[in-house]
Amino acid sequence: MTQDFSTEAGPESILIEEWIVPYETSRPRDPYTVDGETVWFVGQVTDYIARFDVSEGTFEKIDLQEGDGPHNLIVEPDGGAIWYAGNRAAHIGRYDVDTDEFERIMMPDGHPDDPHTQVFDANGDIWFTGQRANTVSKLDVSGRTVTTLEVPTPDARPYGLRIAPGGTVWVALLGTNKLASIDPDTMTLTEHVLPRAESRPRRLAITSDGRVWYSDYDGSRLGVLDPASGEVEDWLTPSGEGSRPYALARDSADRLWIVETGAQPNLFCGFDPQNETFFSSTQVPSGGGTVRHMQYYAPDGVIWFGADTNTIGRAIVEPGR
Repeated sequence: MTQDFSTEAGPESILIEEWIVPYETSRPRDPYTVDGETVWFVGQVTDYIARFDVSEGTFEKIDLQEGDGPHNLIVEPDGGAIWYAGNRAAHIGRYDVDTDEFERIMMPDGHPDDPHTQVFDANGDIWFTGQRANTVSKLDVSGRTVTTLEVPTPDARPYGLRIAPGGTVWVALLGTNKLASIDPDTMTLTEHVLPRAESRPRRLAITSDGRVWYSDYDGSRLGVLDPASGEVEDWLTPSGEGSRPYALARDSADRLWIVETGAQPNLFCGFDPQNETFFSSTQVPSGGGTVRHMQYYAPDGVIWFGADTNTIGRAIVEPGR
């Protein structure tokens, strides 16, 4: 296996490896793996999903329809099917790995028209945001039906989302200084105002204590909301104002990993909630351009990411797992 770019891990840095995606200027993003051996991702600009064989360092592309604009994908736990968000063509798509067949689940009456970021819940159903449509939706996988909630705040731009251990759906509202929570039993959506008016939360992570962490893209901060108390705290990221923190993930030790995209090269930063300090900062070897979304894969102790430099990358955040 050969990496096209890699860092050297020092006392305050981590090892990051990247592989050049052979499909030029395609914006590879949102990688997802269920076994650590095959990593799936989308090509947002040139309409494909692809798989990366980690041990061989090879890629295989599966073309979508022109204009689908895939934004995100998730993989069924057994690896048998890939679900992607057809961001420019108002659908959620399913690709069967064994049969090589596609299914397109169109949005009711074309709304929301821009499925954005998806996540599975405990029942295997899919929740997803609609940034332009100002919605959060649930796809009932067995019935192939879509239920959509409208966000009360106009132009709130629902973006990243995560599901808490108890089932509550949390959503970052990028267009305003709010998070949203959804009770999956009542389908009630509640907005939570962040104290800094300039905050613009983009991606989320939830630690084992139930606290909801967010990357404050405009505020250059890592923030956290405690749903139990309503208390909000935040910390300026290492590069300071203009750092544009974007992608966010949590590891098995409940540490947060965030990528500063205002810094060039992008900086991959680690934060320890126990002592409330940033303890690690590593340049993305290819420069990164913009790292938008990440998946933590616990068995290997790594975080997978895609970069606008046309790479798929792996950050080893817990060596030896």
